[in-house]
Amino acid sequence: MGGSRADEVLAALLERGQSVAAAESLTGGLVAAELTTAPGASRTVRGSVTAYATEVKCDVLGVDEGLLAQRGAVDGEVARQMARGVRTLLRADWGLATTGVAGPEPQDGKDVGTVFVAVAGPGGSSSVQELSLNGDRVGIRAESVRAVLALLLRELAGNAGAKDTEQNGGN
Repeated sequence: MGGSRADEVLAALLERGQSVAAAESLTGGLVAAELTTAPGASRTVRGSVTAYATEVKCDVLGVDEGLLAQRGAVDGEVARQMARGVRTLLRADWGLATTGVAGPEPQDGKDVGTVFVAVAGPGGSSSVQELSLNGDRVGIRAESVRAVLALLLRELAGNAGAKDTEQNGGN
């Protein structure tokens, strides 16, 4: 995966004095692993929750049970709620989330390669991106990590100077 995008994320967060946390389903901890590869990650990374089971998404991250029952775990709004939930739970400025189907079989009526990544930030801001990825399980998971970090970088660039008035940061 390479650490360059993670290095960029951490540098941008450090420059702003902000922190990040991850909620991961299909990536199973790969986002947190990528973020913590970079030296000095402990200054910005608060932690992560691997919410592989649907009940964990609901019980730990606060994803709406009705939403999960109606749409399944592979859904953009589920990803958004996961990102918001981990942000709150771990008191981070930014929350990241990944949910999707890495394969080899479809899940919840969604094709292999259907992935949603989400970012939740200060002031209630959030962004969700749907991906339609090709490749094997390893490739889909790796691309999901790259995509969620790229989404965070875009949000950081668009949110330059934003302050977290909720005081959820990890300083």
